Amino acid sequence: MNTLSTSPAPAEAFISLEKISKKFPGVLALDNVSLTLNKGEVHCLAGQNGCGKSTIIKVISGVYQPEKGAAITLDGKLFHTLTPQLSSYYGIQVIYQDLSLFPNLSVAENIAIHRYLPGGDFWVHREAMRKKALAAMQRVGVSLDPDRKVEKLSIADRQLVAICRAIAADASLVIMDEPTASLTRTEVNGLLRVVNELKAAGICVVFVSHRLDEVMEVADRISVMRDGKLVGTYPASSLDSNELAFLMTGQRFSYSHLPHRAPAEATPLLEVSHLSRKGQYQDISLSLRQGEITSIIGLLGSGRTELCLSLFGMSQPDSGEIRVNGNAVKFHSNRDAIRHGIAYVSEDRLTQGLVMEQSIYDNTLVSIFDKLHTATGLMDHRKAAAVVKDLIRDLNIKVSDSALPVKTLSGGNAQRIAIAKWVATQPHILILDSPTVGVDIANKEGIYRIARDLAESGMAVLMICDEIPEAYYNSHRVLVMRKGQLVAEFAPHQSSEAQIAEAING
Repeated sequence: MNTLSTSPAPAEAFISLEKISKKFPGVLALDNVSLTLNKGEVHCLAGQNGCGKSTIIKVISGVYQPEKGAAITLDGKLFHTLTPQLSSYYGIQVIYQDLSLFPNLSVAENIAIHRYLPGGDFWVHREAMRKKALAAMQRVGVSLDPDRKVEKLSIADRQLVAICRAIAADASLVIMDEPTASLTRTEVNGLLRVVNELKAAGICVVFVSHRLDEVMEVADRISVMRDGKLVGTYPASSLDSNELAFLMTGQRFSYSHLPHRAPAEATPLLEVSHLSRKGQYQDISLSLRQGEITSIIGLLGSGRTELCLSLFGMSQPDSGEIRVNGNAVKFHSNRDAIRHGIAYVSEDRLTQGLVMEQSIYDNTLVSIFDKLHTATGLMDHRKAAAVVKDLIRDLNIKVSDSALPVKTLSGGNAQRIAIAKWVATQPHILILDSPTVGVDIANKEGIYRIARDLAESGMAVLMICDEIPEAYYNSHRVLVMRKGQLVAEFAPHQSSEAQIAEAING
């Protein structure tokens, strides 16, 4: 296999930014930031949502122009601002979370389309595009069918297509924004291998991730940002994940198991017996007890979300039984589940959990509008306002005005609104599907605290987890699913993360 040619890892700057500031109305997004990115290194940008990471990326890619006084040295040449065209000319490529691929086009077309657009004869040079795409894939050791439609690829393979597209564009700097957010551990390992291939070729990779273990694994240097300022740039070898979390937040986080667990005689609020749905999950039996947090963990495709959708009435099992408060029930829709005190916070808050253009107020109340009307059919606005106020207080949601649209909130606060929407229904059983995806470390801790508080109030909480530490430190019980089956159960205080990992991977 021909891979990218290996070169030494010199500390030779590709781009240096000095005195970079950026103002928006009422906000200083970047405050006198100076940053150097070297050729042949993996440089991680770390910081909470809103710290300035996205803004500095957009300055580097020419989308935003910094304030006067900035100096940018790019491949030895001095500029005061960049444009998208200039950044692209010098080989700066950004891979955003949405990947910006064309799902109806082939792998080859997506990789090479920007290099082989229609010529003067209006013919697309498909064979040239295919050769260019194959060459780009070969250089980073990626093996994909060049003729396969991108819409048929997994998220992990789409990430690889986006990277190959950057290689085909002769990238010197590749910026990856949260590239592993939707990947399994095996897929993450494959992506990090490709990142190291890029580094070995002398390409600078800027890696942005909330997953601190991945940052520590792949980075040569880490630049930490907080409140629009650069806290500092550090060799990755000089930090551990706890110190990095402190630099990002200014807070010390201690990780320990939940202080108590629900007693064995606690009331089972939900019991599942031999539940199956063809092609999704088989013979699942479990119980959720009052005052307990139970986590389900497994690789993507293990059946964990599909099972929870059935528990919420969004899909019907083929066989088996669900009992709520000791009574057998059949859910024909989510309305049936809601009537029995079950709530479900979707993994995809942007399209299924929240209406981003609508107000915080409306999003919080949408699940209980029918309960807020008076006998005359009019909305009881005083009662509605009190509900919103109480939820904002109880879930510690940071908002200046509930009339603002949800899209103005940080990821962590938006997720709290998604939870508030369902807590408003006063459920007995709350299902949280990957509640911390795309959420920074401080807000993750806040969401875990909400789950604990709800459990302590008597609710049964079922949480789908993507990361082992999340389940290990924030659950009373951890259930492992693999290939549609429930294969193991752990009490964290009597087990190890390694045991859970072994059960996940089989």
